[in-house]
Amino acid sequence: MSSTISSTSSAPDSRTRLGLLLGFIGVAVFGGTLPATRLAVAAIDPIALTAMRTAIAGICSLVLLIVLRRPLPPRRLWPQIAVAMLGVAVLFPLLMAMGMKTVDASHGGVVLGFLPIATALVAVAITHERPKPLFWIASVIGAGLVIAFALRQGGGALSTGDLLLFASVAVSAIGYGFSGRLTASMPGWEVISWILVMALPFSLPAAALTMPADIASVPLKPWLGLLYVALFSQWIGFFAWNAGMAMGGIARVSQVQLLQPFITFALAAMFNGETITLPVVLFAAAVVVTVAISARTRGSRPGPIAET
Repeated sequence: MSSTISSTSSAPDSRTRLGLLLGFIGVAVFGGTLPATRLAVAAIDPIALTAMRTAIAGICSLVLLIVLRRPLPPRRLWPQIAVAMLGVAVLFPLLMAMGMKTVDASHGGVVLGFLPIATALVAVAITHERPKPLFWIASVIGAGLVIAFALRQGGGALSTGDLLLFASVAVSAIGYGFSGRLTASMPGWEVISWILVMALPFSLPAAALTMPADIASVPLKPWLGLLYVALFSQWIGFFAWNAGMAMGGIARVSQVQLLQPFITFALAAMFNGETITLPVVLFAAAVVVTVAISARTRGSRPGPIAET
């Protein structure tokens, strides 16, 4: 009798642990986005990088959807997919790549550390939630910390890179909010795949027009950065992240995301040769605390929230 109870109770625990592992894999993948983008924009124009990463991921998505014979989403969902596409597959990678031309990946890691709160704010707006007052307090403090960090790093003024990164957070939050809403109607991997397929009529021509004229002159590292953001940041990372939230629970697995800025720091130091100073780490830790507080005080969620 006791062995039966033990086996039945261990099954949910194993599923939760696997969900946490998948969530961590997703976060590790996303943590490499800024360092990889920093490598890519050293030799590839941000517009070309955005077009090519979206086109590559879109072609892979189309092949997968055809092989699995997935039906077209209902037409009533197309406007939401279009909004998510603009945020996730077009504006966010473009603005982020432009920002990475002028600031370090570690700097961007702190600014983008506010993205979970921004996404939650969009979700609150589109789902009409009523979070606790502490959620709003933590959100304001988190935003203030990010702005203070940018001002400190910029000598009292916001740089163009900071403004671009702030804009990327805003559009990404909108895209993630709507893609999270779509996960109530289809699996998360299918949501991101249809988003990328819908972008193909724009990304393919744009990639052909903006591709570097002398491809042979582009060093290997920028190409590797492009392949990473196309295959992993834009596509595969969402598979692990969404599956992890489905298996381990959104509330629990989303806490793993608090590690993302520090993963970005480690990868930026390793691949970009950046020096991670103590103030950068302290600001990131403070932003992470506000994210954790906002997540715990947001209240009940009517549906799944998007990946980040």
